[in-house]
Amino acid sequence: MEFSDFDARGYRTVDVRTGYGEWVAHYEQTVEDAMDIALLDRLQEPSWAAVARAADLGCGTGRTGQWLRDKGIPSIDGVDLTPEMLAVAQRRGAHDRLVEADVAATGLPDAAYDLVISSLIDEHLDDLNPLYREAWRLAAPKAAFVLVTFHPHFIMTSGMPTHYTNDAGESVAITTNVHLISDHAAAALAAGWRLAELREGVIDEEWLAVKPKWERFRNHPISAAYVWRKDG
Repeated sequence: MEFSDFDARGYRTVDVRTGYGEWVAHYEQTVEDAMDIALLDRLQEPSWAAVARAADLGCGTGRTGQWLRDKGIPSIDGVDLTPEMLAVAQRRGAHDRLVEADVAATGLPDAAYDLVISSLIDEHLDDLNPLYREAWRLAAPKAAFVLVTFHPHFIMTSGMPTHYTNDAGESVAITTNVHLISDHAAAALAAGWRLAELREGVIDEEWLAVKPKWERFRNHPISAAYVWRKDG
């Protein structure tokens, strides 16, 4: 599905590397924990305490890596396409290793991780299949792949792309794609994954406290968290 069929903003659009390179200074002040961290906190799987080594794909400024470190995960490798984001993650210090690479071709070792995690990046991918295949390659037997996404329902209903305000005060969109839940299921099953858990986040009182203008979206789903398992 083409995001242009739903776009209600008409912002100038830039590629991922350009957009996140410009957004980096204000990224953590504009991305709310209710979008992703709150969903991670609600998951029943995996057992975070049992994870020895994690791969954080699309690690950005290290928000997710820090959350994982706070859960006691002892070893975390991060991958991101944007050097400016990686510089912030480096200063944060939550990762043992940081790699500038595409999430579909990370260069990390085969079957080396008992957790692969990716948060709020799938809307920037034209095709989900390479991400699910790369996560499978990185995952050890019985590992989990946790994927937090921008919910397709919200993208379509709001017509809102991933966007930021640049230093000139202009609202700029970053390339956004619409992937249905069935698209995720098809890509994951084709790669060999089994769905273990799915949680959806909705616009609730917590959200409206920080985004009161979103009252019209009350009770609409805005994000989702999948937990996939590599059996065998």
